[in-house]
Amino acid sequence: MKKNYRGICLIGAGRAGMIHARNFQRSVPGFRIVSVADPVEEAAASACRELEIEKYYLDYKQALEDEETDAVVIVSPTKYHCEIAVCAAKHRKDILLEKPMAMNARECVQIMEAVKDSGVKLQIGFMRRFDESFQAAKKAVEAGEIGSVVLVKSLTRGPSTPRPWMYDIKKSNGPLAEVNSHDIDTMRWFTGSEFQTLYAVGGNYRCPDARTEFPDFYDNVVLAASFANGMQGILDGAQGVGYAYDAKVEVLGTKGCISIGSVRGKDVLLCSSATQKGNYPLVESWRNLFKDAYLKEDRAFIDCIVQDTEPFVTGMDGKMAVRVVNAGNISIMEKRMVTL
Repeated sequence: MKKNYRGICLIGAGRAGMIHARNFQRSVPGFRIVSVADPVEEAAASACRELEIEKYYLDYKQALEDEETDAVVIVSPTKYHCEIAVCAAKHRKDILLEKPMAMNARECVQIMEAVKDSGVKLQIGFMRRFDESFQAAKKAVEAGEIGSVVLVKSLTRGPSTPRPWMYDIKKSNGPLAEVNSHDIDTMRWFTGSEFQTLYAVGGNYRCPDARTEFPDFYDNVVLAASFANGMQGILDGAQGVGYAYDAKVEVLGTKGCISIGSVRGKDVLLCSSATQKGNYPLVESWRNLFKDAYLKEDRAFIDCIVQDTEPFVTGMDGKMAVRVVNAGNISIMEKRMVTL
């Protein structure tokens, strides 16, 4: 019997993966999660129970052989992204690939070439582009409401401490990749240009257990950049801050400024991990702040498949962000400016 829906396999049943899975099961008509692939059987089985489906695989390659699968959502550790995405493309599965796209630009190119050869869709998971506040700010910038853009500042600080697998920068690409890829993409999006030069400094202030074995690890990073069109950028990133999930963007123009996040005038806000209190309720998690953006992102992925259009966030967007991550890590470790 011909099915009246298109099937999606979730590859990676962690926190972000389950956000996508719940969206497809509940809020994206015509598509549904038909299977889960995760090497940890307990995670795969638990996801299936919640999603009320039966099929799970411990090997993603078996999942790609499943004829019921038309598309995949890849939310595995970054070091596996290239291998899985290339294999999915060869099996002619459309791909929603979470950020960071891959470990380096070479892997990004491999994915893009496989997608091109197979004729499938590839969308990268920069969900902030789908957030209504980000989109409203982007429209205001494009309408010239603040004049010409001079500077874009993007900040992301997470409340929880990094997971141990992130300590080895060579294997994880560190916080610049796992957390601040969003800031990098935001800066590219609002400047409409590519990073030209950057200088980054990082330090480990909150993870003392990692200092001896992983001296290159950082949980705090500041990056200053120039863009090809002459604009400037500043990135501020941190993990383990304790007080809240903090994400803000400021776009400074020749005639004004746009702030995404909290604009409180002369209010003074005190946030500390000791009190967990401020002048107004604090955002506890990125899952709450960008809940609607994730849903819009998932719907956009489906739209590009159904309508056969270019994804809103492309492989090239993913590749350029990865290049900046790699350059930023080089700048931190070698204490020098890097030209891209």
